Amino acid sequence: MSAPEKPNLLFIFSDQHAQRVAGCYGDAQVKTPAIDNLARSGIKFDNAYCPSPICVPSRMSMLTSRHPFRQQCWTNDDYLASDIPTWLHALGAAGYRPELIGRMHVMGPDQMHGYATREVGDHSPNWAGVPRHDMGVLNKSNDPNPESLIACGAGQSAYEVKDRDVIEAALAALDRIAVVPEGDRESFCMSVGLMLPHAPYAAAQKWIDHYLDILPDPDIAPATGSDEHPWIRWWRENRGITDTDPAQSRLARAAYWGLVSTMDEMIGRILTRLSETGLDRNTLIVYASDHGDHVGERGLWWKHTFFDESAKVPLIMSMPGVLAENSTCERVVSLIDLAQTMIEALGGTVLPHADGRSFWPVLTGADTAWEDVAFSEYCTDAVPPWTGGQAVQQRMVRYGAWKLHVYNNYPPLLFNLGDDPHEQRNLAGDPVHAATLNRLLAEIYRDWDPDDIARQMKIRRDRKDILAAWAKNVEPASTYQWPLEADMNRLDEIAGGGA
Repeated sequence: MSAPEKPNLLFIFSDQHAQRVAGCYGDAQVKTPAIDNLARSGIKFDNAYCPSPICVPSRMSMLTSRHPFRQQCWTNDDYLASDIPTWLHALGAAGYRPELIGRMHVMGPDQMHGYATREVGDHSPNWAGVPRHDMGVLNKSNDPNPESLIACGAGQSAYEVKDRDVIEAALAALDRIAVVPEGDRESFCMSVGLMLPHAPYAAAQKWIDHYLDILPDPDIAPATGSDEHPWIRWWRENRGITDTDPAQSRLARAAYWGLVSTMDEMIGRILTRLSETGLDRNTLIVYASDHGDHVGERGLWWKHTFFDESAKVPLIMSMPGVLAENSTCERVVSLIDLAQTMIEALGGTVLPHADGRSFWPVLTGADTAWEDVAFSEYCTDAVPPWTGGQAVQQRMVRYGAWKLHVYNNYPPLLFNLGDDPHEQRNLAGDPVHAATLNRLLAEIYRDWDPDDIARQMKIRRDRKDILAAWAKNVEPASTYQWPLEADMNRLDEIAGGGA
């Protein structure tokens, strides 16, 4: 008797998709039929969080199932050590040959971290210290700068062009797998990494026209006066978004919703091909994103905070016949837990000495015990331009209905999401909730020391400065780098709606 067929995995990982901007998550305006259909076929997670509200640390923690501080990977120019095993290593050890198509945003010489093969690659170089990619007319609008709300509207970014190449490569890979006779076919483990809906906020004219007409204003107004947390106030002022033009903000929001719909069309093509080739049988499909985007809520843009618009992520898992269909999971989980879960789902041995926990037994009914807790951290020195020139050590814990944000040298924020889902009533100074505050502070600081992290980051920066100077002088080649050209970026509509 032959051994039972091992399950396949199709993992689709996007960039900067706010959980709430999807039909299945309650957005009545956005068009996301592919994501919504995936949710109907499986389980939608309402309380999934990122390990960090910026790209590299969130992604590296998703790979290793470790908190950022446990691998000294906090900023977008940190390199993940190659001897830390990832969930790809675990599945490779279990007999798979993990394949990556598209984005992962890995820094340094190791561009694989457990993947056996990789196609298309990232849009940016492997090394700090060398010239970054040229975004042409959209220059600086892809980062947390005022240009994001000026160079926005109808147009196209190179990120969308790159994602089209990623989708074509993913479709070709599925076709290659499908032509192998079933008896000779190895189970596949494929990751598809997308750039969208990451800023620049530039989308096709059809989407701008559509969403400008129907999008409501943001739900959550900016806090004012003493009600606004001092670090949040500083961030808005430093990043130049305290007095944005309402028309430009609306244009940027329309573009973001358009980028989500553009991405959804791409995801729909992959899922359709998976079904047409019959490869959907015995395949676990996972969709997630690395962090969210405020998109104007609270007067904020991009990520970088622990509010749910930034720190919550969409997470959908589908495997008909194994996982419940058209269901919702309210448990509090993290992307570091997702790493362990995918390993267990495919029969591998979960990563040792990691922080994440597999929730696969919860999903399959084998064990419903689960502690509803997730952490996220945002730590940086003042060197990267997107920091606004201020070093920070910040951490969040979501524990049941409670959520605590801590800021080194600033007061904390405490919310009860059951009563206050928009995180507008800070309870940190209320004596009634002092015991809850102290309990969550103990959770935050149990293994996390902001002063020690600041020291570690200074040591790491000294090392990174040498590496950056080396790269600037030596000009090492970047591997798995997609050829981004400045003229791929286009803006058809500029401030005031002009052409």
